[in-house]
Amino acid sequence: MKTILQPLCFKEINRREQEELTQQLDRLKVLYGEQAEFLEPVLVGGEIPEKAHGVLFPQMIGAVFVHGEEIAGIKLPVILMTSEFGTVEMWDWEIAAYLRENLHMDNVFTPYNTQMAKVILRAISSKQTMKEGGSFLIFQDSPGEGMQSEIFKRFFWWEKECIQSIRENFGVKVIFQSWREVNEKAKLIDRDAAKELLEERAGFCCTVSEEAAIRAVKLYMAIRDIVNCKENVLGVGSNCLNESFYADTTPCLAWNWLFEYDHILWACEGDLVSLLSETVLYGALRKPLMMTNLYPFLMGMAALKHEKIEQFPKLPDSDNYALGVHCGYFGFAPQSFCTEWALRPKVLEIVNDEAVAVDCRMACGPVVLAKIHADLKKITVIEAEIEEYVGYPGSDCRNGALIHYKHNSGHKVMECLSSHHAIVIQGEAAPLILQIGRVYGMEVEIL
Repeated sequence: MKTILQPLCFKEINRREQEELTQQLDRLKVLYGEQAEFLEPVLVGGEIPEKAHGVLFPQMIGAVFVHGEEIAGIKLPVILMTSEFGTVEMWDWEIAAYLRENLHMDNVFTPYNTQMAKVILRAISSKQTMKEGGSFLIFQDSPGEGMQSEIFKRFFWWEKECIQSIRENFGVKVIFQSWREVNEKAKLIDRDAAKELLEERAGFCCTVSEEAAIRAVKLYMAIRDIVNCKENVLGVGSNCLNESFYADTTPCLAWNWLFEYDHILWACEGDLVSLLSETVLYGALRKPLMMTNLYPFLMGMAALKHEKIEQFPKLPDSDNYALGVHCGYFGFAPQSFCTEWALRPKVLEIVNDEAVAVDCRMACGPVVLAKIHADLKKITVIEAEIEEYVGYPGSDCRNGALIHYKHNSGHKVMECLSSHHAIVIQGEAAPLILQIGRVYGMEVEIL
């Protein structure tokens, strides 16, 4: 879906300004044609059609100050793209401040580069897609009652409150299917068909047995068949660890192929808040991201014991570091997001002996760790850097990311984390997430 923009203009413009307005709209259509559909301009105070997702001012003049009441009544996002470069013109900062402060409009956006403008437009369209019937498909049966129940029974994403809140705040319906049944269907899929698909999509490093790889492909095929029977599935997930006794594999390859070939996001462990975070953030940013467990060095043995590691690396600034590890490696990410990607034998004891895991690396360098809070009204963003990857033979961390917080914010992070799951996003995305938060009406806290 593209964002449908309603351009507005002022009746006070003269002939020269009318020509400039037309030229500016032509520029914007070239710059943002992939992200937005532009309606024909209407005068300020005129009727804005119901199909419009946002309002665009491609031009500003002093008449804005006499149309305050009409502009203040606009409830859609209001975007100022008044420079010939598709950004806000610096002379319009005063006008933007007037709209925000004098007219109390918190829906005014002033993108100062084209990347930010595209993020704002994609955020608006993604929000609309979710609102208009998007769904999350989750495979589970009795969450919390299975493996490691002392851990899994604690998670908010299983609760009816979470499911209802996602529907009320974002319009997304959570659809549940049986994890046991989809695995039973996978076992019945023709082995030759699965092998043929595996050979067709070869091209990644695979160190598992042929039997293990084919089991993973069959699970993908079973899940894909169910996805194809549903409408507007935005993301999938399963209770793959806690209910691992229902499966003879893991869904790691399935999540990879569902993203790469079917353009559907994923959630490890069926974590609905992580899936929501990915949907909101990837929908706007289009940057490589993934989910991992965050083990801050400040947690000491409370973190290390779970990973079967004796100690964290010795570092002079250790309070401001964390280890990113999930299912034995850095965590799941699609192939296209990674510098290295391999399908390897499982590490965790609680899954089937023929289960698989993804061993991957994203590029070292700047990242942000982001997550929506349980109230779905706040996003915490931690600016950080992946410095290197570390592994511990015999542990549950064969290849984890060494993550350094950018602002020496280790103790602050400990007070503000909303989950052990963090979404790792490549690049310096904090200013862009601020804009996304404003589109969705969420507070953004940057550490």
